[in-house]
Amino acid sequence: QAQLVESGGGLVQPGGSLRLSCTTSAIIFSIHPMSWFRQAPGKQRELVASITTGGNPDYAESVAGRFTISRDNAKKSVWLQMNKLKPEDTAVYYCNMGGTIWGQGTQVTVSS
Repeated sequence: QAQLVESGGGLVQPGGSLRLSCTTSAIIFSIHPMSWFRQAPGKQRELVASITTGGNPDYAESVAGRFTISRDNAKKSVWLQMNKLKPEDTAVYYCNMGGTIWGQGTQVTVSS
């Protein structure tokens, strides 16, 4: 089964930026829609951003205008550029492929 590997999480001050990366070992990447989810302590996992096979993005209202999702099918990768981070963005961020395959998650902590 294909695997997803996330990276790029860390500790950042409010107002700062982080860029999350997700790569896959899947033989075919381009046919799958890709998404980023997040889960904060004590809360349900929520959809943050998604991108279609054709590259059309969609965002949760809470991150629209601050986060940007992108993909490169040749590199079998998807990214989440996160700007103007807020403490409420603190969560474990998960990459998802095709609605079924999950990465292991990467921690993002926004704190002064």
